[in-house]
Amino acid sequence: MKHKVKFIILTFLICNGLAFAQERLIQKGNEKFESYSFSPAIDIYKKVLEKGYVSADLLRKLGNSYYYNADYKDAASIYKQLVSDYSNEVTAEDYFKYAQALKSTGEYDTSKSIMNKFIDITKKDGRATAFNDEADFMADIEKNSGRYNLGPFEFNSPYSEFAPSFYKEGLIFSSDRDTGNFARYRHTWNAKDFLDLYEVNADSSSLNQVKKLGENVNTRYHESTSAITKDGKTLFFTRNNIEKRKTVKDENGIVRLKILRAQMTDEGIWGEVEELPFNSDSYSVANPALSPDEKTLYFASDMPGTFGESDLFMVSINQDGTFGTPQNLGSNINTEARETFPFITSEEILYFSSDGHPGLGGLDVFATKIKRQDFSGKILNVGKPINSNNDDFTFIFNEDLRTGFVASNREEGLGYDDIYSFTETKPLTFDCLQKVTGTVRDKISNEILVGATVKVISEENEELLSTITDSDGNYALELDCNKGNFVRALMEGYIPFEEYIGASDGKPKIIDFYLERDRITAGFGDDLAKLLQLSTIYFDFDKYNIRKDSEVEIEKVIAAMEKYPSLKLKVNAHTDSRGTDEYNLWLSQKRAESTVNYMIKEGIDSTRLVSEGFGETKLLNECEDGIKCSAAKHDINRRSEFIILE
Repeated sequence: MKHKVKFIILTFLICNGLAFAQERLIQKGNEKFESYSFSPAIDIYKKVLEKGYVSADLLRKLGNSYYYNADYKDAASIYKQLVSDYSNEVTAEDYFKYAQALKSTGEYDTSKSIMNKFIDITKKDGRATAFNDEADFMADIEKNSGRYNLGPFEFNSPYSEFAPSFYKEGLIFSSDRDTGNFARYRHTWNAKDFLDLYEVNADSSSLNQVKKLGENVNTRYHESTSAITKDGKTLFFTRNNIEKRKTVKDENGIVRLKILRAQMTDEGIWGEVEELPFNSDSYSVANPALSPDEKTLYFASDMPGTFGESDLFMVSINQDGTFGTPQNLGSNINTEARETFPFITSEEILYFSSDGHPGLGGLDVFATKIKRQDFSGKILNVGKPINSNNDDFTFIFNEDLRTGFVASNREEGLGYDDIYSFTETKPLTFDCLQKVTGTVRDKISNEILVGATVKVISEENEELLSTITDSDGNYALELDCNKGNFVRALMEGYIPFEEYIGASDGKPKIIDFYLERDRITAGFGDDLAKLLQLSTIYFDFDKYNIRKDSEVEIEKVIAAMEKYPSLKLKVNAHTDSRGTDEYNLWLSQKRAESTVNYMIKEGIDSTRLVSEGFGETKLLNECEDGIKCSAAKHDINRRSEFIILE
């Protein structure tokens, strides 16, 4: 019995010891994961799994470690186990990353099924909306595919090459090819050697022509993703956060990224580097890109205000070299996932990589027009062969030569990441429809013109489309905002009028047309008020001063007299039958004179105007003294007339 008790106690202690050891191992793995040391985290988590300890959290972190190392096949395998064994603990992000990993392995039907589960959990997520709006996104990708001829980059090595940027007649790119004296300094994200920046001339015919940038730029830690001004004198680049040649970690033990700037010296070397003022020890700022006018710097960051894991931002570069305040490019471009590696062409097309917009798997390259820093345009996946099932990123493009470079970790590459050259054979087309709305009115009377025709005419004078105004005088149409167009309004009896709209960013536009009559068909004795469809000119009870609402109607008469200088008018004023005959005659005369005086004050020559009040002597209906009538019927008799004399 004693031996049995001892055995039980010994077994208990051994089990507790094993459990404690596994907990310590998991804790160590979590520390590596939280500090972005994914390669050692993978090794630790695998050891724990081999010992039979499994949990949803462990599978999630192991899957994410594979995912962030672009090992999508192993990531999909782990996520599959997570979803199968811990269905009640699966999060929306788990489903999203699982769906992305499946796309990278070519399992599109299964990926779509998993993505639908992601949508069920979080319908308001922008990625869910994009997937719903682009339910057949593969068809859209296929439509944009085949526009590029992809070729090799002769300076690839068995290591990593990526992040090309145009520099003079050649390139600057990032690589971990030089293991030399620094082989012991390996970073733990993917157990690869640290990256440096290299320069190569376009006419180089040998790997010997590839050389490192100077020691002021390269350190024993990471340097990558650069942007250089057109004059070749200013370099922006990404580097690990270091101080006094040692890495600086944030409160979670993470070494963040920063953008630095270097100036070319008179001796032709890169001088001392300086940090940009919006860098931080608590978040990353990376992957710089310059606008065509070099007045704006674009970059990726996870700074406060970020929608997802990383967003694209921009910041103005002041004339004195200082910077403005960084601004997020907004939710049309940025998703809850990763947006990174921006590049802006001379025609202001923003290219970037993302795994949040519908793609083929991993990071895909996308494009959108950003004229006048408007980021609301359509986002296009540039298609195959630029994009693949793996990560495709750091796309750069020369629009004059229609050539460029892109990096990818696709399986057929020479190294872990490789640069590819390409030639564009057919430009991307950005569907840009601009909505134009408005009304068509009579210029003088301001009355709506029902049934007026509004046409869109091309710059080649070709009629593209037309519509007519509705019962409220409104029209609406859409035109191609990639080109200039004329919008023309026509109505029988009126002079046509048109307005030119140049190529634009597609923002909705309102154009109200005010058409002039080609002539006023009227003669002596006609009432201009009827021709202009004037509303009743009202006066306050027992008063004859012009009211504000009546001024609008009189201004229409003034406009007609200004257009036709020979026009002379007699202003007749009438009242209803309420009140005495004598009072109404006096009141109507005062009102007629008040109207004439207003018009003279507004610039009409007094010789062109006369006035007369008729009181209740010319009623238009039966509402005489003693006849009971409604207010509406009495209103018919309270009127002003503008009788044409000449």
